[in-house]
Amino acid sequence: MTGGPDAVLVLGEALIDLVPVDGDGATRAARFGGAPANVAVGLARLGTPAVFAGGLGGDGFARTIEARLREAGADVTLCARSGLPTALAVAEPGADGTGYHFHLQDTATFRLPDLSARAGCFGAVYAGGLAAVVEPAATAVRATAAAAALHSLLVVDPNVRRDRTLGTDDGAESLRELCALAHVVKASDEDLERLWPGVDPAETCRGLAAGGRLVVLTRGARGSTAYTATGPPVSVAATPVDVVDTIGAGDAFTAGLLSRMGAHGPFTADPGPERLRDMLSYASLAAASVCGSAGTAPTVPAAG
Repeated sequence: MTGGPDAVLVLGEALIDLVPVDGDGATRAARFGGAPANVAVGLARLGTPAVFAGGLGGDGFARTIEARLREAGADVTLCARSGLPTALAVAEPGADGTGYHFHLQDTATFRLPDLSARAGCFGAVYAGGLAAVVEPAATAVRATAAAAALHSLLVVDPNVRRDRTLGTDDGAESLRELCALAHVVKASDEDLERLWPGVDPAETCRGLAAGGRLVVLTRGARGSTAYTATGPPVSVAATPVDVVDTIGAGDAFTAGLLSRMGAHGPFTADPGPERLRDMLSYASLAAASVCGSAGTAPTVPAAG
């Protein structure tokens, strides 16, 4: 049966990234993508039962996506299906990171199921990515997240991007509301600067944590810091790596964090400091394994 206290429900988009080949903008390769889909694959690869609930279409890209999820070991039985095409994200790597131009409208990718009635069947529920702000997916995400906040452990990664077509301030407000619902928030410093402009990200983390949340702040090569309501912040350095590609590193970090959390007891927003440090260290290893090679799936073996 789908679910269980050791399983994570991952709600959001699986799409196709069109990525330049060898730096040549005229030639692009189709690559599996979407932050939630990357998290589901990462969890499964690291040995954590993962159920991906997204929208799958009727084209060849959708078949590629489903095959990738299944090969990793993710359960796709709760996905919604239609004959619509798959959303595309055109990657534009640059000196300041990778930007994207999205082709989202009238795609199967954002026809997500409302799983509010099933949220309590999982140890944790992950929400985030474009699906949190792009309709009609956003309505299903809000309903499922609200149920998870009551009956499970709600994990939110706002995953904000300058060019992710948030549109109006409504998109940012929706993400702030989702963070307020969450038990666990994982966010980069850039995410928080865009959602709470003019406020130091560490101050935002302390404010969110004061409400009883576990808040994990990532700063790329500068490492990560976790904030809780019950103790001092815990910081871990980034794992050194010769960077090949940073696409998907944040998603691998999230997968590593949750995988390690679930491996040593129930999913919780209040792990002890030693368990928290162990989680951050493992997540850093997972992120480094993605940065050190092409692709978005972590290759760190699940540790005992």
